[in-house]
Amino acid sequence: MKKNLFVLSSIASLLIISCSDDDSLELTTCDDGDCDPVETTIDNPDSYVFTRDNESTVSFDGQTTRLKMGAEILSAFTDVTSTSDQILSMYAHEEGANDFEETELNASDKSVKSKTAASADFFSTNATDQTLIRADFDGFITAQVNEVFPNWEVAASAGVAGQIADGSSTRYVNAQGLEYNQAFNKGLIGALTLDQIINNYLSTAVLDEGDNRADNDANVVAEGEIYTNMEHKWDEAYGYVYGLNADAANPNDDLGADSFLNKYVGRVERDDDFAGIADEIFQAFKLGRAAIVAKQYDVRDAQAEIIKEKLSEVIGIRAVYYLQQGKNSLNQETPDFGGAFHDLSEGYGFVYSLQFTRKTNSTEPYFTKEEVDAFLADLMDDGENGLWDVEAATLDAISADIAARFSFTLEQAAE
Repeated sequence: MKKNLFVLSSIASLLIISCSDDDSLELTTCDDGDCDPVETTIDNPDSYVFTRDNESTVSFDGQTTRLKMGAEILSAFTDVTSTSDQILSMYAHEEGANDFEETELNASDKSVKSKTAASADFFSTNATDQTLIRADFDGFITAQVNEVFPNWEVAASAGVAGQIADGSSTRYVNAQGLEYNQAFNKGLIGALTLDQIINNYLSTAVLDEGDNRADNDANVVAEGEIYTNMEHKWDEAYGYVYGLNADAANPNDDLGADSFLNKYVGRVERDDDFAGIADEIFQAFKLGRAAIVAKQYDVRDAQAEIIKEKLSEVIGIRAVYYLQQGKNSLNQETPDFGGAFHDLSEGYGFVYSLQFTRKTNSTEPYFTKEEVDAFLADLMDDGENGLWDVEAATLDAISADIAARFSFTLEQAAE
């Protein structure tokens, strides 16, 4: 066990947080300059392992289930035998319906749609935007079946849906060059996984709901369970990032275990400009969970803010990256439309996800829904054929606007 030392005052405003070379953390608090510190030791394990009475208290089965459902839904986007009703039913799964290949998923009462744009902080009182966002994902599904599937063997061209080569891969685009499966996938990274993590489970409205804090203080576990409600809520956030890792207790060993946040935390980690971000996210999850065990809620909330910042950065970085990669493919002497449209479709989805990001110590996203909708319109309206007509200046302008809200530069994210 690593021991992280926290020096605390019972009546306090936070002054100093410092990390030493041995990973210990010292936190000093004072009130009006008068310090009366009390030492509290938090046992912060090397891996995400927490127990009570020698049993694991970590549980995020629901998140693993939804990640698996998401993977099968994405596969259906490239199965031309699928109907829109079938894919829509997968997305809005009902318990017992025969929607998936995996029988355990069919038996589940979980669904992806029910958790799309469903966070306590952003959507509990915003049914209008929630309805519009869910309609977007329904629309990606029906458009894939109605527009792209009929032209599966047709060569795509400006104004014509169909297939287009991208090196050794074949992409399937609509008449404007957009891959609906990429818009669905990358948009869901924000609308499902990110929104549930940073705007729901890591929200104090959820962590401290009802008697959660008093129960956690008294080690009162949820009915029939080994964990407290607060512990479980934190674990559910963790599960949306690491729910499909082979070893979820040490997830950075196999980043890329799913097609959602896990994959792109890994992609950003491999960029030298952002190396270390994966460990920052993991350490914050781990220390925040340890702080819950130690009943140190200021520490918990500080770690939640780190997670919000870093996961939001992942979305912003990848949005800029794909827009710039698409621009580069279009700017070749002989434009690589297949590669460009694939990157730009991924960029479209990550731009869509910006509305679910969260500024640190704030109730606001980095970009509002209105700003995101304007970006998406700009991507598609340089000409009547959408991405076939998009201009480098448009891609640069959107990229610059995104980078300006974050702490990275366009150049850093583009590489």
